[in-house]
Parts: sequence; C-alpha cells; structure tokens
Amino acid sequence: MRKTYGSLGIVMISFLLSCNSPKEAKTHSHNGQSSHAHNDYFGSYDLVDDNYGTNTKVTVTAGKRVMITNALPNHGTGNFPRKGNPNTISAQKRTYTFPMSPKYTGKAQWIREPGVALNGVKFEPGTAEVVVCDTGENYRVEAFQDVINLGLDFNNAHVQPTGAYHYHGSPTALIENFDTGEDLVHIGFAHDGFPIYFSKKGTYKSSYNAVEGNRKGEDCTYENPMHSMDVSVGGHHDGTFTSDFEYVAGSGDLDECNGITIDGEYMYLVTDTFPYVSRCLMGEVAQKERQGPPRQQQGGRGERSQDGQMNVTQLFEHMDTNKDGQLSKQEVKGPLSNNFSEIDINDDGFLSKEEIEKVLKSNKRGSQNGRQ
Repeated sequence: MRKTYGSLGIVMISFLLSCNSPKEAKTHSHNGQSSHAHNDYFGSYDLVDDNYGTNTKVTVTAGKRVMITNALPNHGTGNFPRKGNPNTISAQKRTYTFPMSPKYTGKAQWIREPGVALNGVKFEPGTAEVVVCDTGENYRVEAFQDVINLGLDFNNAHVQPTGAYHYHGSPTALIENFDTGEDLVHIGFAHDGFPIYFSKKGTYKSSYNAVEGNRKGEDCTYENPMHSMDVSVGGHHDGTFTSDFEYVAGSGDLDECNGITIDGEYMYLVTDTFPYVSRCLMGEVAQKERQGPPRQQQGGRGERSQDGQMNVTQLFEHMDTNKDGQLSKQEVKGPLSNNFSEIDINDDGFLSKEEIEKVLKSNKRGSQNGRQ
C-alpha cells in the first residue's frame, strides 16, 4: 500500500537545506495546460494546475510564510467515492501561516494535523476510528491495517466528509512531482515552520517499535454510520492500532516527532513505518484544536488525554450513533451500560456528557481519598 522508492541519486543535504536563499525561478508545465513558477519552495511561489484544479499561492513576507489554497492535489488520485470512503473530493478554502524562523523547543507537542504539503493538501496521520470493547478497552485504529477498509488510494490518502483530501502517509504522486533526483525530497511544511521531507532510500529510521505482549479486550465492536462489525483485538501488537507502538529513544535515527537535525537544520521526515507522519511537533506552534492526544488506555475505561484524564468527548461522540447529543441504554456499552442507572442522575433514561463527567470526578476523588 505504501510505495518504497529505490536509489535515484546521492544525498546533497547542503543543496536541499539552503532554505532562505531563493534560487532562480523556473517554470514547469503540466501536460501543456498550466504552469507554475518556483524557486525551491522555500520562497514565494504559485502552484496552479488546471488538470487537477490545484490553486495554491505562497507568499513570504514579514517573517511569515502565508499559504492560500483550495487544497486540491496537483496529481492524480484514486476514484472517490470508493469502497471504505464514500466521500467526494472538493475544493476547500484554507489559509495557513508558518513562521519563517521556527523555534525549536525540544518538547513534543501533540497535534492532529502536523503540517501541509507544498500543494496545499494537509497531512493528518491519525484516524477517528475506534474499536470499543464491552470489557472497557478502546483501541484507536491506524490508517494502515487489514481489519477496517478506510478507502485509502495509492497516495495513502482519502477524503473527509467535508470533501477535504488528506494524506495519512507517504504521498506517492506528490513525492514524484517534487523529486529533484536527490534522496531527500522536500514535500511540505509543519505548522511550527520546520520543513517536511521524504527519504526515497528510507535513510532515516523511525524510533517507534511494536509493544511486547498481547492485547486485551472481549466483545469488541467497530461502528460507523454505515455499518457495524465485530473485531477481535486479541493477539500480539501487529500495528492495527495506535497503541501497538511505543517510542524507544535511540532505537532509530528520528526523535519522538519523526524529526532529525542534519547539518544544523531540524526537519521532519515522512516514513513508510509508524508514525508515518509526525503526530507531534518540536517547535513553537499555536494550536487551534483541542489539546492532548487521543491516547488509549488498554484495560481502562475509555481513552485518556495527555494529562491522564479520561477523554469523555471522544467516547461520547463514538457511542452517540444517532447524534442527538445524549446516550440511550441501547447505545452505550461496557461499564456505562452496567452502571447506567447510577450514572443517569436525573433519571431521564439518557446519559449526558455532564453526567458522565460528574461520575468520573466522583470516582477520581474517591480513588485519591483511598490513597491518602
């Protein structure tokens, strides 16, 4: 499913990393129907392709890199809608601002959308798919697995209900379009301003490894608005779920955010192994989305955020199949079902997020008192 690139040239890092020294502009045409001028994509550029409807304009000014884009890829895609992905690609209206002088902090900060490709298509490696077990375990599904078909195309991408096309892994056609013959291909920018590259030789290895041991969980189910299916989660950690992986410092070349410093310049790498695309950033970035990753707690009762608190919103949204903002006895599973009457404080036959949160806070206080 992910394309592996052979040796197409030697590494010339100094050439690729002359970030702020614009080169002579060059014009490229796409089948004679459109063209775009660029230096080396670290300066200002326009990328317009009538074949695919791409319209991306990047302006470098006042210490900022501003991208205005319709987020349509400048390359071929799979046919959408398709099995596993019933959505149609449509133009978006996006404006992204990246700092020209990124500030490295060395402190990993989780982010759902770590960056944007040079053509305006976003990177979003995680998924919203969750397997829920009656015994209380929740498992976040990875995009690259053989259990649930998410309709990825040959670019390791698919389409959200909004029509937004986005990459979950190495964007095959994008890499080919921006290939200069070197090992490292510049393919985008992270939201903290650092560049994103792909190594065709797979020169730089991820430091994430499979967790040892076996998963736990019984009577597990995956559901979406279209269908429901039983899923067996037993067995070893084979990469189906995000929790199958753990970061082991020094086991590879890349850091926790799939980043590395080469010739004094920090960058992120998209890899053909987990995490595929960085799930965190090492530079200063102002997040507009929720804070804390949707980490999973095996053997616990629901997902937990970075500070260890249960992520009620994620669990609630997954179980609320009719999207009416409340949970009926038929919708809930596991501990929520077993303790439904106790959690339903107002006895209206439904659970609200507020009721669940109150019970969780009460349980936490009780647990803390028991440890004193």
